[in-house]
Amino acid sequence: IMQLSIVPALALLLHAQLGSSFILSCYFTNWAQYRPPPTIFMPDDIDPCLCTHLLYAFATIKNNQLATYEWNDVELYSQFNALKNQNGNLKTLLSVGGWNFGSTGFSQMVLSSANRQTFINSVISFLREYEFDGLDIDWEYPANRGGSSQDKQYYSVFLEEMRAAFENEAKQSNKARLLMSAAVSAGKDTIDSAYQIPKLGQSLDMINVMSYDFHGSWDPMTGECSPLFKGPEDQGGFIYFNVDYAMNYWKSQGAPAEKLIVGFPTYGNTFTLRSAANHGVGAPIAGAGTPGKYTQEPGELQIGLSPYYRLQMKGFQIKVDWLKKSNFGGAMVWTLDMDDYMGTFCNQGKYPLINVLKKGLNLEQTSCTAPATKLPPIAGVSTTQSSSGGGSSGGSSSGGGSGTSGMDSGFCAGKANGMYPNPEDKNQFYNCSSGKTYFEHCAAGLVFDSSCSCCNWA
Repeated sequence: IMQLSIVPALALLLHAQLGSSFILSCYFTNWAQYRPPPTIFMPDDIDPCLCTHLLYAFATIKNNQLATYEWNDVELYSQFNALKNQNGNLKTLLSVGGWNFGSTGFSQMVLSSANRQTFINSVISFLREYEFDGLDIDWEYPANRGGSSQDKQYYSVFLEEMRAAFENEAKQSNKARLLMSAAVSAGKDTIDSAYQIPKLGQSLDMINVMSYDFHGSWDPMTGECSPLFKGPEDQGGFIYFNVDYAMNYWKSQGAPAEKLIVGFPTYGNTFTLRSAANHGVGAPIAGAGTPGKYTQEPGELQIGLSPYYRLQMKGFQIKVDWLKKSNFGGAMVWTLDMDDYMGTFCNQGKYPLINVLKKGLNLEQTSCTAPATKLPPIAGVSTTQSSSGGGSSGGSSSGGGSGTSGMDSGFCAGKANGMYPNPEDKNQFYNCSSGKTYFEHCAAGLVFDSSCSCCNWA
């Protein structure tokens, strides 16, 4: 008994001696640039001292190779990774996949040795070219959503091969090994069908458990998005739908606790009640299956007499205390842009929710200073960007035109917030916010229509 009680203390001591600390990994989404002013969110809006790891969502897979998704990803990569010039300890990862990408693209890629090798080679060259420190795999989910039953095994093989390739490349290049993380399911049934957990635990540096969206408008009743524990209203399979169960299940199945990262949502989910009189947790809802994710800024939704963000902040504090007692590796945030990053909605300062995690994980004392050597500019990306993130660059991994070349970085000076056509090119338009200029363009074949501030057929 005495030996058992010594083990956790010894692990914590080794943890401290190795100079490591808790991880706070935060996702940036490349579609937050399309939010309406003034809530447009760009890499320049990220506090480089807030998180230990930043994850850029999402890249995609084309012809079994890692590829950009948005038209201006390369320019955003440049801004995103330039944050490391302000914080030498910051690590950045590129996340590939996501919910909308589904499973079939991954399933095809892992199916053969040749496909896996093609992808892994492309990952190494892509990450090095665009100055990322690693890859985050967001496969939702192996052997599910159109995937093959073989995915479970092939996913493990793929991760083992990529880990070996990353280690080999690090020796040859004399650079730090590229990091590997994965976003994984928190649902017991999906976990059982999708992952060989001990093998994932060996290959990955971080296992980001998406411990949120346990309840939403797809359910027959109301429920918390990310409850820490099982509630009295949880029956049947719902008893597994909580953070404590999900994290400890991963741990019990062989995942190292120090690699398990607990997911924290900076949003809530909304419901349409069947009866206004019955509005508690577990109340019946109307129209189950209708998407109802709440994506407004925290502070606008009110529950009872307490603003939503206050409940969120208190919940984050309780969870981070539990996380530390459980000896998990840290916290993962989905997403940066859904916290009050401007500090104007909640009046609690910038990033009030994520700062609860930063303080709770004892990361406030972590050094945040410029590195001795700055990163060189990414080849082909303009270094004369506007302070707001405007500019033009290659918009694909092959460095093609971005669709915004020739636009004026000072266009929005003195103009009211809103969208304006580019008189030189009907496909392009300016998005003005507080005098800052954001360059955007319509999909091929469409033109910007001032009457609706939208892209329309010519």
